[in-house]
Amino acid sequence: MRQNRRVARLTAKERARLPDRAFAYVDSDGNRRLPIHDASHVRNALSRFSQVDFEDDDARERARTRLLNAAKRHGIMPIGFMNAQIRSPRKLPTGRVTFLMTDLERSTELLARLGDDYAPVIASVRRLIRSAVRSSGGHQVDSRGDDFLGVFESPPAALTGAMAIQSAMESEPWPDGDVVRVRIGLHSGRPTLTENGYVGLSVHTVARICFAGHGGQVLLSGAVRDAVAGSTDPSVRLRSLGSWHFEGLSEPIPIHQADGGGRGAEFPPLRSGRRVRAGAR
Repeated sequence: MRQNRRVARLTAKERARLPDRAFAYVDSDGNRRLPIHDASHVRNALSRFSQVDFEDDDARERARTRLLNAAKRHGIMPIGFMNAQIRSPRKLPTGRVTFLMTDLERSTELLARLGDDYAPVIASVRRLIRSAVRSSGGHQVDSRGDDFLGVFESPPAALTGAMAIQSAMESEPWPDGDVVRVRIGLHSGRPTLTENGYVGLSVHTVARICFAGHGGQVLLSGAVRDAVAGSTDPSVRLRSLGSWHFEGLSEPIPIHQADGGGRGAEFPPLRSGRRVRAGAR
């Protein structure tokens, strides 16, 4: 009969001596989790994998691959592990939700100018956005290239997250005093949650709103504006920019701008879309 074995906890010195490759997961801040340097720790990592809060799906997949490779090296068969623990569905909200999308302004120009220094900059941008979204009660849905998509059950929480992102971006000491800014769009709707993420018109709508904005700007649809009315932070002021027609959307979308925390500057007209005159369709 097989006996259960307790895994000895690594001391701080023992952990420090281990290289990064001895851990299944190393996050963007360098925190190392799930040691896999020997068979007992691999078994422990297999049992604890589903308890780890990964930064995104890519990080989860990388950790999954490293853990399974370590199990193979040590002759461990993770029976039932792939489906029962690794591939457990993400706990994303359903029903009416509010999306938050960000896009890095002048990303191509930044890449050309910074060269090899661009990678740590985009890593810092993602870290700041993830932190603000999580601390405001949101969830990361996707992060590809220069874009980030988050989701909230509460529209006021989504607006709080958006303002926190812009504040963090402004406070970050960027290399060489450079200005690194993101545009943010918010929209509420009832998408369908599938194995591959959210599907629905509301996803396309928040993307249109986000990409229409400028760096440092927070834009929200009329649906979000109505939902947060009376429940916003007193320091946040919402002002209407009128209704806009966006490509691929049949109905005009009322657009509002969120000002606060010193962000009340005037921005140029929206980068895309066509403003609808009052009374026109």
